[in-house]
Parts: sequence; structure tokens; C-alpha cells
Amino acid sequence: MSFTIWMAVLGAVLLTLALTSSYLRWKPVTTSAVCLALGVGIGPTGLGVLKLDVDDASVWMEHLTEVAVLFSLFVCGLKLRAPFRQKNWRVALGLAGPVMMLSIAGVCLLLHFAFQLPWGVSALVGSILAPTDPVLASLVQVNDARDDDSVRFGLSGEAGLNDGVAFPFVILGLLLLQQDGNPGWLGDWALGRLLWAVPAGLLIGYWMGRGIGRLTLSLRIANEDSTLSPNDYLALALIALAYVGAEWVHAYGFLSVFAAGLGLRQEEVKSTGDAQVPAEHLVQPVVGHQNVDPQQAVHGDTDNLEDSQVAAGIMMGDMLAFGGLVERAMEVFLVTLLGVVLIAHWDWRALPIGGALFLLIRPLSVLAMPWGGLLESRQRRLIGWFGIRGIGSLYYLFYALNHGLDPSVAALCTNLTLSVVALSILVHGISTQPILARYEQRKKRKN
Repeated sequence: MSFTIWMAVLGAVLLTLALTSSYLRWKPVTTSAVCLALGVGIGPTGLGVLKLDVDDASVWMEHLTEVAVLFSLFVCGLKLRAPFRQKNWRVALGLAGPVMMLSIAGVCLLLHFAFQLPWGVSALVGSILAPTDPVLASLVQVNDARDDDSVRFGLSGEAGLNDGVAFPFVILGLLLLQQDGNPGWLGDWALGRLLWAVPAGLLIGYWMGRGIGRLTLSLRIANEDSTLSPNDYLALALIALAYVGAEWVHAYGFLSVFAAGLGLRQEEVKSTGDAQVPAEHLVQPVVGHQNVDPQQAVHGDTDNLEDSQVAAGIMMGDMLAFGGLVERAMEVFLVTLLGVVLIAHWDWRALPIGGALFLLIRPLSVLAMPWGGLLESRQRRLIGWFGIRGIGSLYYLFYALNHGLDPSVAALCTNLTLSVVALSILVHGISTQPILARYEQRKKRKN
């Protein structure tokens, strides 16, 4: 397939979304669902414009999905401004830890006993499908840094954390399929892949984000350069360094990049004196602010702001805008490709598996947690429904395909993962806007 055709298709998809966005925003249809349908339409079973062989493309698809998740995790970390002592963090940790592990166990048991699949395959597919997605779940995440809603914050924190926390369980599934009889393999996995790699990734990324954020702000204030520096370079550098730093010591890069965004945000909170209004709302950068006089580069009442607040506001606003742009572009491209290959890899078993995951396993896992006063019953039901699967699961699929799976196992994992992710995009996509609208209306009436 020529590069020209790829570019033409991408341009046509983006133009379609741009022209229909003002119409679709009032309909219970997400961008992802539209892209999925467009992909099916231009794929081999439709117009036949695009064809993609999953096996041949698995290497570059692994890296492409990984980049998409990295940007989304970084942006997700930047959005979470609440101090760690706030109760909403307990919701996020509960969802990213116990709820995710209960979901893995539920899917694994379903596949083994209902579909007679071996334990290794069941555990691998369960781990691939377990993490909720930070890319496709943007509608149910925090709107901005001032949003302290328990549902939105919990889902945002979950999506940021569990894409990394799921990694050791994906590795466990691969080891169950490929372990060579070494009696100590389970202990090695628990020590290296779980007890070391998870906390190490979080700590490396968090302190790197704090350190680089502090250094950047101090240099810009010292050099009277709060508005002109390229913050997109800073975002790219921090994502790359956090990822490489974690991988270098055999920790998880996903968790490190999320924690880097979180650490950078916490440094912004410190620099602005833990203000109730985030810095990027105190200071709004104008378009093209890098090319104008610093006094005209922002709007808002900045007369009483300190230099650190101006610098932090510009930095946060730019990085969120840049990361969001990359995140949306990658979402469009990857979901369209999913539509292209979906019909060829459709597996009917995805219907009962997806139904059980969406309607039973995920909701019951949420309800089983002792939330106490953290969540109301209505909020628990809402969180139980919004377990959106997406790009994160695709990354883990391609990671597994590139690590020596038997061809029959690889085909099974591919078909089930692509089919369940597509179902999630459709089912959750159609229901997201109306359910959230009712939730917001009830919350306003209550307040």
C-alpha cells in the first residue's frame, strides 16, 4: 500500500470528522465509533481502499500503539492536580489495583471454564483486556484541572495507572504459556515484574517530573522567559526521558510517563502556592504567544500574579494542548485501522465475553470493593459501566504477538482482543454521552 494512499485516507477521515463534528456533538456517537465505521467502510469488506495484515504489521503497530498510550498517559497525569491526601486518589487506586485484578480473574475463569481455553491463554487474554483505556476514555475523564468529581477523577487515575499495572500480568500470561520448567519462575516474576517494576516506574517518573519542572520554572524566571520557550519540546523530552529511565532499570515505562506528568503537575501546584484555581486558568496563553511580546502573550488578570504562576500557567496550557492534539490524532488513525481489520478477525465469542466483562465482571468488581463513603451507589454503578477498552489493550496484544506466541494462540488472542475492543468502542461510545448528561444533571439538581 503506497504512502500516498495512506495519506489520502487519513486526510479524508480527518476531514469527515471536522465537517461532522458540530452535528455529532449532539448525538450519542463518539469520534471513535465514527472512525471504526469508516475503517470498516474503506477496508477489504467495504471499498477495499486499505488492506492490513496484522501479522506483518505487528512490530510497527506495537510501537505505534505504545506511542499513543505514552502521550495519553502523560496528559492524564497532567490533568490530575489534586493532592495525594484527597479521597479521590483512593478511588483511583482501588480501581487500578483490586478492581483490575478481579477483572483479570473474572475473564480468565470465564475463558477457561466456559470456552475450555488453557489457563495460559485465558490469563493472557484476561490481562490484555483488563486495563481501561486512557486514549478512548477522554469523555469520562476530568474535564480540566479544577474538576474534582469522584467519578471522573477515579476513572482518570485508573486509566493512568492500570495501563502500567496490567503489564506484569501480561508477562505472567506469557510465562504460563512459555515457561521452561524453571521451578523459581513464579518468584522471579513476582519480585522483578511486580514488586520492583511497578513502584520503581512510578518513583522514577514522579521525581523526574518534579525535578525537571522545578528546574524549568526556575530557569525561565531567572532569564525572564516565562512565555517564549517551546513547551512541546519539554513534553517530548520528559516523555522520552521518563520512559527510557524506567526501562533502563527494568521498570515499567508506562507508569513512569504517567507519573512524570503527575510530578510536573504537582510542581506546578507548589509553584503557585496550591491555588484553588490552576495556573493555566489564571493565565491563558494566546495563539502564537511564542512570537509576540511577553506582555501580550497571555490574557487574564495577570497584574497580581507572580512570575512563577505565569510561567507555570503557560507551560501547563501548552503541554496539555500539544499532548491532546497528538492523542486525538493517534486515536483517529489507530481506531480507523482497527475498523480495517475487524471483519477479517471477528470472533463470535467476543459477544458473550464482552457482555460478561461489561455487564457482570467489571460492575461486580467495582461493587465488591469496600468504598465506604468515597462513592455513592449511583457513582459505583456509573464507574462499573465505564470500563472502556481500547488502545492500551491493542498495545498489549501486539506486544504479546511479538514475543513468540504459537500461531494458533496468536490468532485466538488477536481475534478476541480486536473484537472485544471494537464492541467496547461501540457500546460504551453510544452510551457515554447520554449517561454522563443525566449524571451531570442530577449532580446539579443535588447541588
